[in-house]
Amino acid sequence: MKTDRKQIEKIAYGSFYLGVIIEVLMVIIDKSALINPVEGRLFQLTFLLFLIKTCLTRYDKKEYAVIAAFLALGAISYFVTGRNDIVRIVMFLAACKNVDMQKCMKLVFYMTLTGCLLIMFLSFFGVGGGLALTQDYGRGSVETRYTLGMGHPNALQCMVFALTVLALYLYGEKWKWYGYAAALAVNTGFFFLTDSKTSFLVAVFAIFYTEMYQFIQRKIIKIICNVVGKLLVTGSIVFSIFISWTAHYVYEYDWEIDTSSKAAFFKKLDSILTGRVRSLTSSVRWEGTIRTWKLFSEPANNYYFDMGWIRLFYWYGIIPACVFIISLLVLMWYCVKKEDYRACIMIVSLSVYAVMEAHTVSIYIARNYVLFLLGMYWTDIIDERKWKGLGNNRINEKI
Repeated sequence: MKTDRKQIEKIAYGSFYLGVIIEVLMVIIDKSALINPVEGRLFQLTFLLFLIKTCLTRYDKKEYAVIAAFLALGAISYFVTGRNDIVRIVMFLAACKNVDMQKCMKLVFYMTLTGCLLIMFLSFFGVGGGLALTQDYGRGSVETRYTLGMGHPNALQCMVFALTVLALYLYGEKWKWYGYAAALAVNTGFFFLTDSKTSFLVAVFAIFYTEMYQFIQRKIIKIICNVVGKLLVTGSIVFSIFISWTAHYVYEYDWEIDTSSKAAFFKKLDSILTGRVRSLTSSVRWEGTIRTWKLFSEPANNYYFDMGWIRLFYWYGIIPACVFIISLLVLMWYCVKKEDYRACIMIVSLSVYAVMEAHTVSIYIARNYVLFLLGMYWTDIIDERKWKGLGNNRINEKI
């Protein structure tokens, strides 16, 4: 019986890690100049692999109920919109039970890093994407910025940001001051190549945020993570909703329909956000504005734009977006109680980033590292016994 169980575990964990590897490879291919003609089939394959892991894993009644409820949500979304993303994500999260997610995230980190370095290396020899992109970036003049094979300078700096955040989570607690200095130097170096401010500024924020956690008294950091962190997460969501609701003012100001001080204020805000608000009204239906939001979205809501939180509501609908946001806030609360401040910093950084960029709101599971945190903790979160005594947790406490 023990031998049979070991064989089952090998199949289960082998299926899970194979699914993760395929998901990461799809992210790398998406960032390159390659076209993936079998992407849809690969999504089906990873779903099947995570399903195998789930079927070979033992759950209690409450866990089965939670999985069933979220699968029902995903099924409704699929039948209404044709998108299978939620079903795939739920199956991935269910499959995460009993998996060493730290080990899994290290695999994701090193695979993504290797893939990005390979894309950049090949670009110097003209293989894949080009080295640079010369065009008008909205500042009234033609500029040359480096892409290093990733198609757009923002995409390059975005991956530097994403890998920085994941590295801070996995290794930041072990770094000395020069580790943080090196991370800052890498981000600064790429910023001079790309001039992509959003990714650079949020990466700098994440570096200093983690550094404070590492070198300042824990009580101060607890306050920062618990209060300021939650304000930043909720504030980023509320601000994004507000932008979607008021985007029409920018359109009306540009066409001189409304030249009031109120409209001028929103035009100025759009300039600060580098034209992202105006982009919401550049399509016929004003895709992404609050008028296109539905309870469960619709098949026509497939427009691509920046601003991740707005895309979440637009692509998937108000109900799925609210369910995800509630899950995110509960996850953050649990991480604060558990004193996993590195996880809190990741959540805050990616949430702030999603105001401007939609990197984490995509069809690729391996682009959203918060999903790996949810996979790590969801069974603990729904188990009230795991919450007991968390407020008195002093693991890794510094005196």
